[in-house]
Amino acid sequence: MTTQIRCLISAGPTREWIDPVRFISNPSSGKMGYALAEEAVSRGFEVYLVSGPVSLQPPTGAEVIKVESAQEMQEAMFRLFDQASLVIMAAAVSDHRPSHCSRQKIKKSDFPNSLELVPNNDVVASLVGGRRPGQTIVGFAAETENLLEHARQKLEAKDLDWIAANDVSSDEHGFQSDFNDVTLLSKSEETIPLGRKSKSEIAKKILDYVWP
Repeated sequence: MTTQIRCLISAGPTREWIDPVRFISNPSSGKMGYALAEEAVSRGFEVYLVSGPVSLQPPTGAEVIKVESAQEMQEAMFRLFDQASLVIMAAAVSDHRPSHCSRQKIKKSDFPNSLELVPNNDVVASLVGGRRPGQTIVGFAAETENLLEHARQKLEAKDLDWIAANDVSSDEHGFQSDFNDVTLLSKSEETIPLGRKSKSEIAKKILDYVWP
């Protein structure tokens, strides 16, 4: 009997709250991560999708775990990480959070001229540090310049197996678009241009390479 492959995917943005009505976030739509989840389900994988706040229909056949903050995303990923054979970190996780979150709305007249920020934990790095033999870990690098150089640095620094270098320098592809322009880089120094394609097509290509 063939064992079903468990695939763990993160998607969407995270939110770091300033007060009950304001937060720090980013423009990630979650479309790339959801497309990866849909494609993984179609290939017969057991799919767990850890999703930040998005306005997307949950992929049929995937178990969706909804989170908001970077800390919540890290905790959810850690719970599922050890049993996953393939892990794809497509989420745009906030690097920083406010040092303090007010329990009440801060009035306009009292809002500070600057916010003190503290770094969030690096979710990808913390997961990789606890990896077990046989796991394949894929990251994403959203860049506006020096795409391949910055993605290669991230691949090596975080000890990933693959990284999807995602060009977000144009409104024609990237966060809110239905298209991405991606180059896949591997630990074995492969460079595979996938080009500008729909996110569903990019998802198929990524899975073709990272889990042939």
